[in-house]
Amino acid sequence: MSSQTNPRPLLRMSAIAKSFPGVVALGGVDLEVGRGEVHALLGENGAGKSTLLKILAGAQASDSGTIELDGLPVVLANPQDAHRQGIVTIYQEFTLAPNMSIADNVFVGREPGSRLLINDRQLDEATSQLTKSIGLERGPRTLVRDLSVAEQQMVEIARALSMKSKLIVMDEPTSALSLAEVDKLFEIVLGLKAQGISTIFVTHRLEEVFRICDRYTVLRDGQNAGAGAVAETSVEGIIKLMVGRELKALSERRAATEFGPVMLEVRDIVRLRTVTSPQAIELRNVSFNVRRGEVLGIAGLIGAGRTEMARAIFGADPFDSGHVLIDGVETAIRSPQEAIVHGIGLVPEDRKQQALFLSLAIKTNLTMAAHDRISRWRYFIDSRTEAGLVDDYRQRLNIRMAHPDQLVANLSGGNQQKVVLARWLALGPKILIVDEPTRGIDVGAKVEVHNLLLEMANSGIAVIAISSELPEILTIADRILTMREGRVTGEILSADADQEKLMKMMTAPIDRAA
Repeated sequence: MSSQTNPRPLLRMSAIAKSFPGVVALGGVDLEVGRGEVHALLGENGAGKSTLLKILAGAQASDSGTIELDGLPVVLANPQDAHRQGIVTIYQEFTLAPNMSIADNVFVGREPGSRLLINDRQLDEATSQLTKSIGLERGPRTLVRDLSVAEQQMVEIARALSMKSKLIVMDEPTSALSLAEVDKLFEIVLGLKAQGISTIFVTHRLEEVFRICDRYTVLRDGQNAGAGAVAETSVEGIIKLMVGRELKALSERRAATEFGPVMLEVRDIVRLRTVTSPQAIELRNVSFNVRRGEVLGIAGLIGAGRTEMARAIFGADPFDSGHVLIDGVETAIRSPQEAIVHGIGLVPEDRKQQALFLSLAIKTNLTMAAHDRISRWRYFIDSRTEAGLVDDYRQRLNIRMAHPDQLVANLSGGNQQKVVLARWLALGPKILIVDEPTRGIDVGAKVEVHNLLLEMANSGIAVIAISSELPEILTIADRILTMREGRVTGEILSADADQEKLMKMMTAPIDRAA
């Protein structure tokens, strides 16, 4: 993919350095982005990408280095400075106000009208034009809290498009989007490129780099590891720059004949919408089973009901009818606490909002579900036992951390995910459900998490892995179930499956009368 860039780059960041107590985040990093260029910024979690982008967005100050825009030096002391210079950042974590409408979020602080009176008609018309252009079929007065994760991400994109931007930074913009929504986003990015607007595109899905990006810059350990034209490299070449090491092969897979008896059976689960949850995705007669030592993959587009199914089994959401059997015994699970007692664990889709306590230490997050193993007389934590447990899982899962008292918020995404998985390992579940196990983590950590899930299955745990990435499902699953609109649409052995077959199963016609 060629780029019609100005000989003088639109953006030049030179020798950018930033340190935090005990950590050098950036050690003199350079980044150049041409006008009308889609530029991939790549690297493992912890490589320094987020710090560099926060400096560009005016959210953090660098210790040293310079930034030029259109050949002129600029000072980005705060986000308002960045916006005035035409630099807009879409963060991976949403910055939306959930109790405000789509229109109010898109044009917050820039509403049409006078100082005293907002022109609601113009506001709604401008919002509708933007949302329709990116395929978001929601009215401008819809509250953000009533939107799905994918729809909220699209509101973030609409807000960025509403500004007069020279450079749009997209941090993992596709992580919560369906395949159709990704296609639409890429159309938008190419449209921006045609207008001379540049994009910095951060992703861990390397196939997206070769589909949409012109040039790339790779960071590793806070340093430049390489840069160049996408057309002149390969996935393997970029991975080598990113990780700087050989990735270990996946753990050896068990044969289907080696799986144990059925550990979990779900029969005819039905969950209907209610007055209090009118936007909920209904579940209709969902049935399946998973055996001891097996990895069951659940594939489906956004809105298929995969997460809702997992939450129903875990007791997080009630269901209207159906049966859950553990070891062949019907079990009533009315809460996550009861699920845990029966040996079921759930690693949720959003680890930061639903799994981690970001203001607490790593050791607290890791051991909180295993207090019976590390406490004396049920009330007092044995610090020596706790430290031993943390160190054991730090080594087993290769969790990269400065010390156990470090805030879990300061870990990379891949290491945060390992802490959540370690918590469940410490509890010793029979059944582990992992929802989007590698969302937002880099290629190196992704391989490590895949290995860990396979090792857990090999140890006898029944693993249910939900993923929007079909290559991931095909890599780790022994058997794959597909869903659409809250219904099971098919089942296939991984050995017999490919992406085309799975996509046909995921989009198969359904009997709405059933």
